[in-house]
Amino acid sequence: MTKTKKKTRPPRSMPRADCSKIIGNHPSESHPFGMLLSASDGATDTGVPHRTLAERDGQRESLIKHAREMLTRHHVSPEALERDRQRREAMRRLGFDDELSRMKRFPTNPSTRKGNLAEVVLAEYITAASDVSLPIYRLRYNPNVDQSMKGDDVLAFDLDANPVRIIVGESKFRNVSSKAAVTEIVEGLVRSHKGGIPASLQFVADRLFETGNPHLGEKVLQCAKLFVLGKLRLDYVGLLMSDLRTATRVNRHTVNPLRRLAMISFGIDAPDSIIDPCYQGLEDSP
Repeated sequence: MTKTKKKTRPPRSMPRADCSKIIGNHPSESHPFGMLLSASDGATDTGVPHRTLAERDGQRESLIKHAREMLTRHHVSPEALERDRQRREAMRRLGFDDELSRMKRFPTNPSTRKGNLAEVVLAEYITAASDVSLPIYRLRYNPNVDQSMKGDDVLAFDLDANPVRIIVGESKFRNVSSKAAVTEIVEGLVRSHKGGIPASLQFVADRLFETGNPHLGEKVLQCAKLFVLGKLRLDYVGLLMSDLRTATRVNRHTVNPLRRLAMISFGIDAPDSIIDPCYQGLEDSP
């Protein structure tokens, strides 16, 4: 007698949930992400909420323009960028063109460029889709712009929620999507979960105190106390930014180790081709 093969179901301990409960709703078309990207929600084969993002037809140029604006905002303040522009002009007038390459706010290393782009997209997307905010732009504090920055890729906060909520984000950019990339994202989020209080919490608070925002710095520090009291909600979001098979990879290879985990796949045609246009000439931007 032939046995009927049973269908695979999500584990009972990991209930099937929709993306909006963790990520929020996809932005409306009044926001650049809503205008430039389409979104569809579902779940991976293991029941993890999964949002699939894709470029809308004919929007590549506008998408790159928006990416450039986001990259600039995350890497350098408008005031510092203007100071750099004035200094560059002065050095050119004095004939010190060879020294200009030493003045870098943006990475030139291809791997760092890709990683930073994915991180910025994740940070900007979740703040656009939900009620969380970024207290600081952490890439502005990278001491070596050509090396990947240590710590959580994204820490976004809803400090007025009850309970207070933090989204911990992990992002990857790959020219070719793979099981390994999906696994790396989930493993990074699991390490953060096992560590308890997010590793970058103190870093965020310190930067707030240094920049004259002690009230917000105190509220961020209070998250550690709330965690100990069991009154802090931690959500985990992973983003894989890669080729047009990215959604399939995420669906097939995402394990389900965390109760409040959601995945985002962002599939792009020829993803490697967008990197240079996104960073081209940013150093000289006004």
